[in-house]
Amino acid sequence: MERTSTDKAPGTGAGAVGGLGDSPADQEKRRAVRRMKTLATGLLLAVAVVYGLAKWGDAAGAGAWTGYVAAAAEAGMVGALADWFAVTALFKRPLGLPIPHTAIIPTKKDQLGVSLGEFVGENFLSGEVIRQRLRRVGIGRRLGAWLAEPKNADRVTAELSTALRGALTVLRDSDVQAVVGEAITRRADAQEVAPGLGKMLDKIVADGGHTRVVDLVCVRAHDWLLAHSDSVMTAVSGGAPGWTPRFVDRKVGERVYKELLRFVTEMRDMPEHPARGAVDRFLKDFAGDLQSDTDTRARVERLKSEVLGRSEVQDLIGSAWSSVRSMIVAAAEDEQSELRLRVRAALLSLGKRMAADGRLQGKVDGWLEGAAVYVVTTYRSEITALITETVASWDAEHTSRKIEAHIGRDLQFIRINGTVVGALAGLCIYAVSRALGG
Repeated sequence: MERTSTDKAPGTGAGAVGGLGDSPADQEKRRAVRRMKTLATGLLLAVAVVYGLAKWGDAAGAGAWTGYVAAAAEAGMVGALADWFAVTALFKRPLGLPIPHTAIIPTKKDQLGVSLGEFVGENFLSGEVIRQRLRRVGIGRRLGAWLAEPKNADRVTAELSTALRGALTVLRDSDVQAVVGEAITRRADAQEVAPGLGKMLDKIVADGGHTRVVDLVCVRAHDWLLAHSDSVMTAVSGGAPGWTPRFVDRKVGERVYKELLRFVTEMRDMPEHPARGAVDRFLKDFAGDLQSDTDTRARVERLKSEVLGRSEVQDLIGSAWSSVRSMIVAAAEDEQSELRLRVRAALLSLGKRMAADGRLQGKVDGWLEGAAVYVVTTYRSEITALITETVASWDAEHTSRKIEAHIGRDLQFIRINGTVVGALAGLCIYAVSRALGG
């Protein structure tokens, strides 16, 4: 008969709930189960035929041996039928009769799922079991030996670079810039900078670190005066009263220029020049005011707030992330970049240390054990609930068929063994009873 559009193929439709569709391997297992069922049933029919023939022979006076054969065959049938009932009762109701405690798997599927989840939680997801298993594995030693191989270090470096590029790509620049800008601004507002600047300036002056700055200023001032002599003399002459003669203004301008040039030259060439000492005293006093003078510290704080509040400064802080991001992405993409070379070298060094250092291996194993135990103990109920809920979502009939496909072949051996063992037991019982005069 042709299949209509509403017909369902085996293992499809509503019967294949919860991802339990029949795979080719399942179908092959079903065929193997059917073959074993045929063999077990054939053996039952065979002992039934033997029983009938033995009883017929006994009635026909074939001899005493027919009683032994009939007893063995009878017990074999009883054993076969009993085991057939037991095996069938796991998956369905024998002969469709509503016998109590039959069709156990379909009717008790949800309870079995709960019991399975509890069993897994108690015996596989306990902290002690996880620790013992990980300790036997020796992850620290194995991981160290694996990382010590250059090709593995290269692989990990490449994977880390890919992950880093992916993370930086996912992040939106505007969000990161806003976070960075807010963090820097908030931290700068929360901390007074004047005392720190004062201490730093005090140490610079004490160590003579400012002398190079003074030297540079003197050199640049001297060079500028040499290059702009006319401008200096013109500026001085232009500031003279209008009633003075021009040649007097010119002479005054030349004199001022020469004295200014001499002063700058002497300050440049004389480390002990009084002006340098005045600069040192000013910087030292200013450093002290930054640390202890209330007015000076308040002015610095106001200046800090004004500087941070300017849009140019905020834009500069925000743009810093773009520069850092571009630099990191470029370094991650370049196999010969300093970043990747250093990461690779660090991984190789770490691998060699872990492979040789027992204490380091113990620390790594302890960290991993602690992390695994934390995850298992924290989320054990969620893991067992996954098992329970998954089993509960399965279709009862299809679940029964699938389990039967996986263990049914061995269960049919129980029927065969029941037939053989029953026959042997019946033979022994009959023989003993005959020997005792029964």
